Amino acid sequence: MALSFNRREFLHATAAGVTAAAFAKVATAADPADPYLGLKMGIQSYSLREFKVEPALEHTKALGLKYWEAFPNHLPITSVPAQIQAHKDLLAKHGVTLISYGVLGFDGNENAAREKFEFAKAMGITSLSADPNPDKATFDLLDKLCAEFDVAIAIHNHGPGHRYNKISDVEKVVKDRHPKIGACVDTGHYLRSDEDPVEAVQRFGKRVFGCHVKDVKTTEVDGKKQKQFKIAGEGDLNVVGLLKALKALDYKYCLALEYEENAKNPLPDIEACLKHVRECAAKV
Repeated sequence: MALSFNRREFLHATAAGVTAAAFAKVATAADPADPYLGLKMGIQSYSLREFKVEPALEHTKALGLKYWEAFPNHLPITSVPAQIQAHKDLLAKHGVTLISYGVLGFDGNENAAREKFEFAKAMGITSLSADPNPDKATFDLLDKLCAEFDVAIAIHNHGPGHRYNKISDVEKVVKDRHPKIGACVDTGHYLRSDEDPVEAVQRFGKRVFGCHVKDVKTTEVDGKKQKQFKIAGEGDLNVVGLLKALKALDYKYCLALEYEENAKNPLPDIEACLKHVRECAAKV
């Protein structure tokens, strides 16, 4: 389920050899009919965790969104064909496409991992946001299953104290692994870790298989840094820079707004977050 871009804004991408044609594509202003620049703007359904699945889908549609990264409480993993079809029918009823799912744990247990990949394939999910054990057995298994199922693993950073805290923590484990093992860039948690999520997107490059858009404000009280989740646009996340970096990659996976605050009544805040993303898209 983002530090200021300013001096770094698009620098890494251009230095990495972004072509003039690609830059022109990035520089195109947002079309009112496509306010998210062709990106698959959706929501991590954890943002709607206090709602049962059908009301959550109704709210998603009312927000003008068509894509979901589902968290398991909304659509439980199953191998039963009738239940899988029921999931698909429910999503179709509300015009929502499920393209991501998670966050899921993985270890060296092949049967447990295979169940998750089989569910993803059956549902048409293209990436699994994941928190895999950082050991050889787990990643050897993920290499095998990513190749077999053509489903991406997007390692989710979860902020200070987590095993995937820094950009380098994820880089270390994905190096030399299957091309579909990469990152889910959670912008808020990278901000909490004093990392620049735009730089994360640039460094991971084609290994970005997920992005959770959330904002965090850093303040200082009595000489100590404090981090607070905010509505997008009220924190330190540089959304313009993030959108530019994703467009430079021709990013095709879910761009999922994730809002963790005000769980009982999140919709006005989510609407404000999406409005800010649209305003930033118009500046790209």
